[in-house]
Amino acid sequence: MTPSDPRRQRAWRIGAWAVLGLALLITLECAVLSAGAWVNDRDIAENHGAAVAQVEQVTWDRTLIRFDTPDGESHNPDLGVLYPQGLSQGQLVRVEYDTTEPDLVKVAGRTWVLTLLPTGTTALFTWLVAGPLLWFLRRQAGGRIMPRRRRKPAPA
Repeated sequence: MTPSDPRRQRAWRIGAWAVLGLALLITLECAVLSAGAWVNDRDIAENHGAAVAQVEQVTWDRTLIRFDTPDGESHNPDLGVLYPQGLSQGQLVRVEYDTTEPDLVKVAGRTWVLTLLPTGTTALFTWLVAGPLLWFLRRQAGGRIMPRRRRKPAPA
């Protein structure tokens, strides 16, 4: 097989499309995560409730809290609290929650903007890797990632 072999160029093109698709998927996921955080904050703001919560447990994937609502009901959200950075077990913290869905709770004063740094850097580093890789794959595919159109012979 020579470097200009059509089968080899096709393999490089497929690789380029795979890299492009993966980079776009990661970028979309980052955007959806930030949008989801914005929606959660909007829901909490529309049906605002406030309380003081005790941090029950801090793990790598969530921070569990317990708080009481004005109606005397105790809540311990299964998914934990939103924006838990810096919390430690036993700590008392002010929280805001959605009164129609008390399991949707965030640390008071923290917003969806905190998601922009991790999601933005994830998207940035994705494209810092994908960009040069796409350039390399495109060069190996003969300068393009779309297959060349076959020309139909002119009618005689």
